[in-house]
Amino acid sequence: MKITDIQLGMLRVPLKTPFRTALRTVHQVEDIVVQVHTDTGHVGHGEAPPTAVITGDTHGSIVDAIRHYIAPALIGQEVAELDRLTRVIQGALEKNTSAKAAVEIAVYDLWGQLHQAPLYALLGGGLPRVTTDLTISVDGIDKMVADAIDAVGRGYTALKVKVGKDSAVDIERVKAIHEAVKGRASLRLDANQGWTARQAVRALHAIEDAGVSLELVEQPVKAHDLEGMRYVTERVHVPVMADESVFGPKELIELIRLRAADIVNIKLMKCGGIANAIRIADLAGLHGIECMMGCMLETGISVAAAVHVAVARSAVITKIDLDGPSLCQYNPVDGGVTFNESQISVSDAPGLGIRGIRELERLAD
Repeated sequence: MKITDIQLGMLRVPLKTPFRTALRTVHQVEDIVVQVHTDTGHVGHGEAPPTAVITGDTHGSIVDAIRHYIAPALIGQEVAELDRLTRVIQGALEKNTSAKAAVEIAVYDLWGQLHQAPLYALLGGGLPRVTTDLTISVDGIDKMVADAIDAVGRGYTALKVKVGKDSAVDIERVKAIHEAVKGRASLRLDANQGWTARQAVRALHAIEDAGVSLELVEQPVKAHDLEGMRYVTERVHVPVMADESVFGPKELIELIRLRAADIVNIKLMKCGGIANAIRIADLAGLHGIECMMGCMLETGISVAAAVHVAVARSAVITKIDLDGPSLCQYNPVDGGVTFNESQISVSDAPGLGIRGIRELERLAD
């Protein structure tokens, strides 16, 4: 099976409700889709969202990185040589992790098709289903409470609450949501780098003093501030999770050395794809650190890949935050994994199992 062509498209899907964090507000998914074609007629699918405030990737940078650097290095290559292909992708240019992830996902999809097996089985096996939380976006307290109650009514037992805009208001937000769903759902806070270390400690102590038990707090301080992260970790009871502070294995090694966090959030778009995601999970497991599998605002294409990795590394990836497709008004992907609110299941179709993508706009070469 030889790679013959790489085509790009734009996929636009409206969100059910605006996605608001301390960093941005988004109203619809607008992702670049990668389709890697082969001489056998098989097609591998990948996807990359523009997340300029986190990874630095924009639509333009993703397209240019793939067209001018990654694709030329892959045309004519054999899919069977997976390890070499991942090294070619990662070495094609610096940074541009989302572009690399999109192409690597498509190559792994083809590799699964080549071996006529679902990707998770080739990566290590596991039970082909996971349970995800649901994100509650930053908003007015009444709206956030209503969204939380609605999520619990739909069967979600873990809620990821976005905070970080104003620590005093954040405390009231969390207390109100806890009161509305206590005993029915656990709460995970995501500050999206919105607090200083001291603000985080004060806010988390106030939340704990109010009787609110949190499952974790995610990225309470700026990504580069590992000392601040350690300051928080050493002074609060709630487990601290690193997100933007860990893009790949190198950052994880430094985090482990400093003992700066308790949990690590793996995202394919941060680390450049599946190969590095597996390295992060394996390295974290060696040091007794749990991981979450997360995503950006992605559809069922790249989230399917994340699910396969999470299933194959379930001993380490104990928490799932793959609600991107659930935030969309509809699922444009035929085949792949099945999303039924909090329950995500994987078929035994080869690779990612994607049969087609509706409403995909082809990008001219």
